[in-house]
Amino acid sequence: MAEAKTPAKKAKSPVRKPSAKKASTPVTNKEEAKSRFNAALDEAKAGAAALRAEAGERAGSYREQAKSRSSELMADAKNYGTEAKVKAGELATEGKNRFSDGLSSLGKVMGDTATQIDEKFGEQYGDYARTASRNLQEASAKLDAKSVEDLGEDAREFVRKSPGMAVGIAAIAGFMLARMFRGGRD
Repeated sequence: MAEAKTPAKKAKSPVRKPSAKKASTPVTNKEEAKSRFNAALDEAKAGAAALRAEAGERAGSYREQAKSRSSELMADAKNYGTEAKVKAGELATEGKNRFSDGLSSLGKVMGDTATQIDEKFGEQYGDYARTASRNLQEASAKLDAKSVEDLGEDAREFVRKSPGMAVGIAAIAGFMLARMFRGGRD
């Protein structure tokens, strides 16, 4: 039995020796792991700094592109605005001329029919027609004499002086337009 105990002791002592070696090995591995971790950490910091620098460069590049593009868009918008203003002025002048011609034609027709009104309804009604004809032709002449800007200023002044009447006229005009457009659908 003594022999059985001796090999058991020998088996136990090699178990203790490797544990003693493992105790000295982890200390070396810890230092190596720390140095590798620190190296990886330094590398990650350097990578982050490089990414930050690259992101700053790209952001600056994009910022410059956006500024130049916005400048181009602003210039285009100003050009379109100028063109639209010119076109609106041309259309307003054309509309003013058409309206003036219409008033003049209506006045002329009323003046021509005044004699017929005299014959059918009496001279008093013919005089009303002549007065209306003369007023329409005078309004047409005044309209021709004024520019679109002057007419706009006159309209603003009218609205300032009598806003209630301006709202009433706008309501009546809106109602008439609605009736005309709705009448076409029925």
